[in-house]
Formats: sequence, structure tokens, C-alpha cells
Amino acid sequence: MATFFVMFSTDPDVDPRKCVVGLACAAQAVADGHQVQAFFASHAVRLLHADYIDAIDARVGMPDGSSRAMVEQLAAGANIACSTGSQAVVGVTPDTADDVLVGDLNLEWSGPPGVVAMSANADTSLSF
Repeated sequence: MATFFVMFSTDPDVDPRKCVVGLACAAQAVADGHQVQAFFASHAVRLLHADYIDAIDARVGMPDGSSRAMVEQLAAGANIACSTGSQAVVGVTPDTADDVLVGDLNLEWSGPPGVVAMSANADTSLSF
């Protein structure tokens, strides 16, 4: 099986459909048994926020709970990292994460070094 690096950096307020397509592709790679490393940066970090991901389905024409199910599938089968600085910009820190983010993410807090390390070790990179 292959190793996929999936980079999320699109602002979901600007292009929510692109973000959900990215989640679907990453979740499919997990379901197919591939190793998946996902990095959430810029305003795409909000895709990991429980309230935000629960509300996005209505905006993109998906059944309620679909996007959260994809994030939970990633949490169960992928390595997920996010930008510490980007989360801070939207008001989330490692200390407040449990109150805001989807549970059980086993999240790695990082920045450019994490993006470079994850992408360098991937067979395939996808960007959404």
C-alpha cells in the first residue's frame, strides 16, 4: 500500500465543497488500507472544530454527520497534524483543544517542519 500526504489549507468559508472533497479522499485512502498523514493549516484547521464540522454538511449538500464521520475515520486510521499557529489565530491552543476540537484526534501540533517531514515521507501528496 502507498503512503499519502493530504494537505488541507483551503479556507472552508471560501470553498467548503473542496474541503469536504479532500476529507472524502483522505477517508477513502484510509478505508483502502493506505497509510495517510493529514496536515491542516491556515483556516482549514476549523475542519477539526466540532461545531464547525457539524455545520458544514448543510452548506455542501451532504447528509448531516457525513463530514464528522470522515474526520472520525481519519482520527481512527490516519496521522493527523495541525498548524499550532493557525489554530491560535482562530482561538484554539493545545490547552483549550479538548473544548473545541472533535474528540480523539490524537493530534500532532506542528508547523512547517511537520508539513515538510510528512510530505517528504509520502509516495503521493494531495492538496485541498
